Amino acid sequence: MSDDTVRRWVDAGELAASADDAGRKVVDGAELARFAVAQSHPTPDPSGVARSARNRFVGIVTDVVSDAVMSQVEMLCGGQRVVSLMSTEAVRELRLEPGSLAVAVVKATTVIVETPGGTA
Repeated sequence: MSDDTVRRWVDAGELAASADDAGRKVVDGAELARFAVAQSHPTPDPSGVARSARNRFVGIVTDVVSDAVMSQVEMLCGGQRVVSLMSTEAVRELRLEPGSLAVAVVKATTVIVETPGGTA
């Protein structure tokens, strides 16, 4: 979310802000996180399939690059770019093409979390 979006929420009284020592408006990070969760409305998963993976991202296919064996499928899911490598056979069977609605399911044993400019 942009600074302007947060500023509009604060000005509308939807998000609490306080002033720092320099008089600048600041928003508590935990409060912003709670607000973001309350505002989020995930796109419903159209597949109707139950699965153990919790990381499902509904989106639209934006690009498919295929050769005889493998394909790269790019999706836009909630503003995030998700790229999958799969067989060209699977792309054909799923009829994936730009504009297709699809669900990216991520089942990983490792998730790396980074922070800007942080030190470990």
